[in-house]
Amino acid sequence: MIWQDNREFMEALRASGDLVTVGEKVSWDLELGAISRLACERDAPAVWFKRIADYPEEHSVFANPLATWRRVAILLGLKPDASVKEIYREYERRDQSLIPPVQVSTGPCKEVVVRGDDVDVFRLPAPMLHDGDGGRYIGTWDLVVSRDPDTNWTNWGIYRFMLHGRRTLTGFPRPTSHLGKIFQERFVPKGKPMPIAIVIGADPFSHLAASATVALGTDEAALAGGMRGAPVELVRCETSDLLVPATAEIVLEAEVLPDRVSLEGPYGEYPGYRTGEMGNGILCRVNAITHRRRPILTVDATGFKDDSTTITSMTGAISIKRRLAKHGIEAADVYVPAETAVHAAVVSVPRGGPDVCRKIVEILTSRRALLSKIFVVETDVDPFDMEAVMHAFATQCHPARGIHVVQYEGRANTLTPCYSQEERLAKRGATVGFDCTWPPDWSREWDVPVRATFNCIFPEAVRQRVLRNWKAYGFDQDGGRNR
Repeated sequence: MIWQDNREFMEALRASGDLVTVGEKVSWDLELGAISRLACERDAPAVWFKRIADYPEEHSVFANPLATWRRVAILLGLKPDASVKEIYREYERRDQSLIPPVQVSTGPCKEVVVRGDDVDVFRLPAPMLHDGDGGRYIGTWDLVVSRDPDTNWTNWGIYRFMLHGRRTLTGFPRPTSHLGKIFQERFVPKGKPMPIAIVIGADPFSHLAASATVALGTDEAALAGGMRGAPVELVRCETSDLLVPATAEIVLEAEVLPDRVSLEGPYGEYPGYRTGEMGNGILCRVNAITHRRRPILTVDATGFKDDSTTITSMTGAISIKRRLAKHGIEAADVYVPAETAVHAAVVSVPRGGPDVCRKIVEILTSRRALLSKIFVVETDVDPFDMEAVMHAFATQCHPARGIHVVQYEGRANTLTPCYSQEERLAKRGATVGFDCTWPPDWSREWDVPVRATFNCIFPEAVRQRVLRNWKAYGFDQDGGRNR
């Protein structure tokens, strides 16, 4: 499936019943955020707010484009009721091929161009998403373009940005993020401003690529092209030589100032908590805004169950699987459950044990530690079945010998809610691995107990007879009794 732009994808969601259009005027101050948050928590459709209080009718807001697995399935051209495992498999198949982008002379994102002193970011309906946020956030479902001047590598990533002044924004790229590393290592020492482009409402595959957990040097534009099956068309910015998706709704061309900081946050983040207090963030000067006629500002109403619990968890899980393989651990599957807010993962291996569990934790915390809990299971436990995972955790993880903790400083996830303020400042944390596997020296025939489940404790002939006669017994196909 090739989605040409955000609007085409919105039409597909409308056709499948996965988009609600709100025609009543809503306030950008908390009401829009509250509606969007409740929709996420109820697995309701995405929301298109057609009328925003205090703003002309040509401005609208589209909230949480990929916050349910149904919408991710539609994005990938699958049936809306595809399983999470099917979605993972389709993504993994698509991201193996890269299709480089192509540059074009212009595009819809250039229909309106505002430069210099005419720039006023408050003319865009950025919402106050949560009570207690430090301000109105315009960068939540964005795609931020930056470039390493030494290697010429262009990075796409999703980073939050808050309105600060008519021409200024404050942001919070974590120091361990790709943008944070480029800024601190390449621009701050030279005292030079760093050009960036904050792209809002690009085609959904471009945002998916920007959210992907990939290695330094990866071309996310080519990744987006590979997933959509056609090159992404890019157009040059007005005030820098950065290239941005030509069909985007809004582009803010800015530069991060190397010698300035400004207050940013707090903010209701993806872990499901308002994390931290107002603190120093990067300060950006906006030099130009370009957008489509009747621009649609796309936002992620972050919190428990948002867009990160689907696409960020999926791309992170696949990245973990490949990272482990590079270090000699062939995981059969890795799953980051949506309920864990990208803080926990389930790793399935053919044969476990304490050494395997400990090595997995060490590998996944060596550079930056985004996970704080890792469950290691064997392949007879489906990692996508959380009932089976919790059963293995409760019955196979030894309460004394099955828990392995790695502590670290300088690379912890500062958005982890259970960390103290002191721990966040030092980026100090820990990751625990729960070994939910059988000891490798146990005999599979004599020492490992037989599971008392339908698939394990009955002969094949009995199982087949029961399955054949299931409906005749009076059950429906889903397991319930017919009424």
